[in-house]
Amino acid sequence: MIVAERKPLEEIEAELKGFKKVLIVGCGTCVTVCMAGGEKEVGVLASMLRMRAKMRGEALEVVEATVQRQCDREYVAPIAQLAEGCDAILSMACGVGVNYATEVVRSPVVLPALNTRFFGANVDEGVWAVRCAGCGDCLLAKTGGICPIARCAKSLLNGPCGGSQDGKCEVSPDVECAWQLIYDRMAALGRLDKLEEIEPPKDWSRGRDGGPGKVVREDATKI
Repeated sequence: MIVAERKPLEEIEAELKGFKKVLIVGCGTCVTVCMAGGEKEVGVLASMLRMRAKMRGEALEVVEATVQRQCDREYVAPIAQLAEGCDAILSMACGVGVNYATEVVRSPVVLPALNTRFFGANVDEGVWAVRCAGCGDCLLAKTGGICPIARCAKSLLNGPCGGSQDGKCEVSPDVECAWQLIYDRMAALGRLDKLEEIEPPKDWSRGRDGGPGKVVREDATKI
């Protein structure tokens, strides 16, 4: 899932400076799961903005809404009606949601309330960790299901650097060396011979089709 976290309150307030009425829109999928932009977080942020505006003696009307997804026209289109009379929309979706809401809802301006971090997994209660970089050219079959692009600090393709020590990355003793994880996994699977194959430099254009990426399923499109 896409993992995000809320921007600092001061940054959000700076984005909203001069606006009198703001619609805060949450997203009911990824950012709800990682507790960054769901209905509860919309309510908390709205209350904080109202309270701080009142303390400054400023007039700020905040409208709240949460849709199922902000990356699907079916759910994004109604936001335009909710935003009537508003000076700005503050999106609590990931960057995809902000981009798509901007595309579908032409006015007013759509502003981000979150910083999108990575594609990750819920590895513990309240803890999310990166597992995919969305490179568009997956090589997990060659690395035992562990992604060196996302999990190696240097995104190395052919083994560890010289900085890893005792299975830890030189970046931090709290970060596991991705290539140590890959080696241990491949050893357990009896597939260490696969690591002797040299992986050529990555063709990064494959992840973006030589430009902004698009995936088309012909069997799912309208005829």
